[in-house]
Amino acid sequence: MAKKQFKSESKRLLDLMINSIYTHKEIFLRELISNASDAIDKLCFISLTDDKVGMDRSDFKICINADKDNRVLKITDNGIGMNKDELENNLGTIASSGSYKFKQDMDSKQDDIDIIGQFGVGFYSAFMVAKKITVNTKKYGEETGYCWQSSGADGYTVKEIEKDSAGTEIILEIKDNTDEENYDEFLEQYRLQGLVKKYSDYIRYPIMMDMTKSRVKEETKDSDKPEYEEYTETETLNSMVPIWQRRKQEVEQEEYDKFYSEKFMTMDKPLKTIVTSVEGVVTYKALLFIPSATPYDYYTKEYKKGLQLYSSGVLIMDCCEELLPEHFRFVKGVVDSADLSLNISREMLQHDRHLLTIAQNIEKKIKNELNSMLANDRENYEKFFNAFGRQLKYGVVSDYGMHKQELQDLLMFYSSTEKKLVTLSEYVDRMKEEQKYIYFATGDSAAAIDALPQTELLRSKGYEILYCTDDVDEFTLQTLMVYKEKSFCSATNEDLGIENDEANKEDKGDSSALLTFVKETLGDKISEVVASKKLVSHPVCLTAKGGISFEMEKYFNSVQPDSGMKAQRVLELNLSHSAVKAMEGFIQTDIDRAKKYAEVLYCQALLIAGLPLENPSEYTDLVCSIM
Repeated sequence: MAKKQFKSESKRLLDLMINSIYTHKEIFLRELISNASDAIDKLCFISLTDDKVGMDRSDFKICINADKDNRVLKITDNGIGMNKDELENNLGTIASSGSYKFKQDMDSKQDDIDIIGQFGVGFYSAFMVAKKITVNTKKYGEETGYCWQSSGADGYTVKEIEKDSAGTEIILEIKDNTDEENYDEFLEQYRLQGLVKKYSDYIRYPIMMDMTKSRVKEETKDSDKPEYEEYTETETLNSMVPIWQRRKQEVEQEEYDKFYSEKFMTMDKPLKTIVTSVEGVVTYKALLFIPSATPYDYYTKEYKKGLQLYSSGVLIMDCCEELLPEHFRFVKGVVDSADLSLNISREMLQHDRHLLTIAQNIEKKIKNELNSMLANDRENYEKFFNAFGRQLKYGVVSDYGMHKQELQDLLMFYSSTEKKLVTLSEYVDRMKEEQKYIYFATGDSAAAIDALPQTELLRSKGYEILYCTDDVDEFTLQTLMVYKEKSFCSATNEDLGIENDEANKEDKGDSSALLTFVKETLGDKISEVVASKKLVSHPVCLTAKGGISFEMEKYFNSVQPDSGMKAQRVLELNLSHSAVKAMEGFIQTDIDRAKKYAEVLYCQALLIAGLPLENPSEYTDLVCSIM
């Protein structure tokens, strides 16, 4: 029998199909099953108007058979099959898609059918694992069957065969193992089962395979030493109908929870389940989950964001990052759409308007669901925020604040007066009539912030303070700048926009000599010494001058120790405090002791600000010397 050459431009093109287009060899099974599903779709469609087909939807199936001893893998379907011309056109011409032509021919009825195949190259992915491929096929309505056979780029043969029924049988002679590749895996039943589950679980027809299992022999069931025997059972490997394709009213929350747990390998139930179905410019269904806890690797490079992407029930991408904005990277779920423009291998997406539209819609949907949870289910929203609030704050800061308007109403901070998490909107609604700013204070914990001397004046006036305990909090508020026409003001700012009535009662006189003395004593350790307007009962505190705060200094030095980032330190003195008055008195009587007081007060200010002492041992000696 004469061997025919492929009708492609060159043998090199087939080599490209086999070795370059697909990144994973396991993809071949997805492609062959998808082709089989397309073939069944075509005959199923014809059966709607042709009684001679003699089959209904429940009769169609795809069968897989693995023969390990002979290294043969078979994929069989009872679909429409192919005649000789179609074998020549579909398998003899690379990148010719019979499914695509079928859909074009049915142009007036396209809405009634859903064909997966688009490019006509998926079949050739089988050459990644097979040294020889045989296709036995017979088209519905015709008498003659045909056998197509090829070992790769050297060509193919076609001959007539006897075949009882319509459909196609693809026989793969699996390659021998090499030092680099283990081809045996594609003959192992559980590996094949796993690939079907991963890529083709939602093909609408049953994918069946004989599975070898083990059971206790009946006669030894009650024995102390039971014996086992192997038996074969035909199993349906795929679920067929994805849970997101079912009507929401027909699915119990327990089913969604089970799907979430199995699909994303977690024992936790989702905090929120979002089901959406959209028809219009782009049609898709999405099933999204907001986790109830932060994954252990969430803030590591190993964590992958993205949604699972399906096209007509076939898995295209396990993590499609383009479908989620970075600030909602915690969301898990699946999106299924037949409108996507896939690349030739169906492993990646072309960047088109459909993908962008779906991503924008999903972002809006997630935001609306979070707003709804905040308004109607406060307990669960606070649980969500404790787990992923930091991610929302990162979203505000990233991209130069591009998303701050969308995210600001979702933010929460611990309140000094409410003793719980509050939103910015709630804070502003409670502001006193004369209050100029939204006040905040930063620290490692709420208890640490409570003890800050800088917050005393604000608390004495009854002003609410937002506590910033995350490393990103201060960056977040600086990015927001203003909320509902109210600016943010740090409790450590020199000017809080309020008067210290107690301090004003004191007649301080001229304090310039004292301030000059302290500045000269401390030298370059500080940039300035001022009389404090905010201290009430504490003697001293530090204020950052310029655009860099102490929290920023600590953050940048923790992530990049050699950065040299340092805030300008302003030492604030409470001129009414007894320790400061004592230091002022010693300037006249014991200058060395006065200098020690200045050093001690400076070190205390560093400790209060959470900044490290340059020499802790020297500080303790200094304290002891004046005790």
